[in-house]
Amino acid sequence: MTAPMLSVRGLVKSYHGKPVLEGVDLDVEEHQVVVLIGASGSGKSTLLRCIDLLEDVDDGQILLDGRDISDPRIDADEARQAMGMVFQSFNLFPHMTALANVALAPRVVHGSSRSAANDRGRELLKRVGLSDKADAYPDKLSGGQQQRVAIARALAYEPRLLLLDEITSALDPELVGEVLALVGELASSGATIIMSTHEMAFAQEVADLVCFLDGGTIVESGSANQVFTDPQQDRTRQFLRRFTGGLAR
Repeated sequence: MTAPMLSVRGLVKSYHGKPVLEGVDLDVEEHQVVVLIGASGSGKSTLLRCIDLLEDVDDGQILLDGRDISDPRIDADEARQAMGMVFQSFNLFPHMTALANVALAPRVVHGSSRSAANDRGRELLKRVGLSDKADAYPDKLSGGQQQRVAIARALAYEPRLLLLDEITSALDPELVGEVLALVGELASSGATIIMSTHEMAFAQEVADLVCFLDGGTIVESGSANQVFTDPQQDRTRQFLRRFTGGLAR
């Protein structure tokens, strides 16, 4: 039996003495889509930021392909190259075109030539349905288009793991669908994804594993069908009752 691509063991994180993650365990297999659900403040974003090494962990381990990347002796920038993260806010460079935003990391971090990076950038913009927006600046793009550029940028160096943190929460409702459709396509193509979301119907559709977080712990995890239609924990049922669409009662 092969080891998981990512293994989180006993992860603990506090801010100013207040615990945010309290002993989180999580295994993610290659090509698996893991969806984190839970109320705001439950620890979903902090878990993703710790995995991406944007936050120091207080205790526990984060193993990527068997390597402890949470070890403080590890080069975090080098380890982070295996992961692509997309945030709630788009975080595009406003003075750079869509193409330049996507091509920046391959050129600066990975040493690709400008020509090769631009070719890769155009390929990715086409993949996310924005080939006609290569020369557009972020302020000329809709929120959904900006978020698709951000996803293309995260894919630019072919990360092993894609981390998506509430990527539709800052979008107008009519723009949510276009971004979720792209994530669905990535999932279908075999990408390994961990995403936090409040889009329960989407989570039920794409997730191989759903983890419900509450109070900094994973209260319940299982297949989408099990968690959404037959949750075992009272807290999970209480949370899901807040959402419509035939989810847990």
